[in-house]
Amino acid sequence: LCFYMFIGFDSIVTTGERAQNPQRSIPISIVVSVLICFVVYFGVSAALTLMVPYYQIHPDSPFLQAFLYVGWGPARYVVGVGILCALSSSLLNTMFAMSWLIYTMAEDGLLFRFLARINARTRTHITVIIISGKLAGVLALLFHFTDLMDLMSLRSLLANLVVDFSVLVLRYHSGQNLSKNQRTEEETEMELVVKESSLDSVLEGRTSRILKSLWFPPSTIPTRKSGQIVYGCAFLLVLLLTILSLILAQWPSQVFSGDPVLTTVVVLLLLLITGVTVIIWRQPQSPTALHFRVPALPVLPLVSIFVNVYLMVHMTTWTWVLFGIWMGIGFAIYFGYGIRHKLEENSEQHSSLHLPNAGQKHP
Repeated sequence: LCFYMFIGFDSIVTTGERAQNPQRSIPISIVVSVLICFVVYFGVSAALTLMVPYYQIHPDSPFLQAFLYVGWGPARYVVGVGILCALSSSLLNTMFAMSWLIYTMAEDGLLFRFLARINARTRTHITVIIISGKLAGVLALLFHFTDLMDLMSLRSLLANLVVDFSVLVLRYHSGQNLSKNQRTEEETEMELVVKESSLDSVLEGRTSRILKSLWFPPSTIPTRKSGQIVYGCAFLLVLLLTILSLILAQWPSQVFSGDPVLTTVVVLLLLLITGVTVIIWRQPQSPTALHFRVPALPVLPLVSIFVNVYLMVHMTTWTWVLFGIWMGIGFAIYFGYGIRHKLEENSEQHSSLHLPNAGQKHP
């Protein structure tokens, strides 16, 4: 529930096309917005618990009942109007981000093309605004608010997990597109070893080189091999952290009370996670200069992944069922329409780059 307060900042990213210097302004605006929201939430929560003992806070209307508790009855109407304004502002912010995101996906061909229509008079994507607003209204009518809130939180947790994974992988990505005819020094060296040694010695040498490259990378800049190592290790870490989160969520008392089996499993998982993290840490990072770089890699993304996964495993079964239905609808649209139209669009763009101008015959 507390996590739900810190969502909606993706609306800043969706307006990146309108920023003059998005590489600098977007990270600054996100960090500043998160800090402002934290200070406001912290201050309001502190004021509420100073007004009313925590065990007497009303769960449905805490602020209105708090002013009644201290004898300031008329002030609750002012607070009620402020709450309505805040909810309306949050709703408009979410609707704006959703409509803009749907419009962008439709413009790229991932969603139906009619969603990308621009009104000739208003010069806005009014079609997708109306459709997304009606969809939100229908969902609010059919489902309870807590179900939608949990579904939104699960969506945000999964999105944050994907972002953390991407940050971890892209920082160690080589960014090199090597053709099939290009050979790296490592491949050339391997061919010489194959010609001069037997098969057993080649396998032993290759194994030793792989193990050595995990701890002592031969290059100070990211390569294709180091990027593949980080990619595989990141997937393994997500799997290990998921297993650890499931164990801590299902049997927390047994783990911390010293159950021999569960405690041993948790310790082994922690050792594996630490070892894989060290392997990622030993790989060279991209030297590209950016306005904002996530600090403390690879520890910070891994901690964030663990927190997101741990919160996700605590979601109710009904929330996961709703999420599965929603994802099923999304996958059906993507694989039934989006991926096919996107591939056709890419092939047309590729052919237009190589075909001669209209009216000219091919030689």
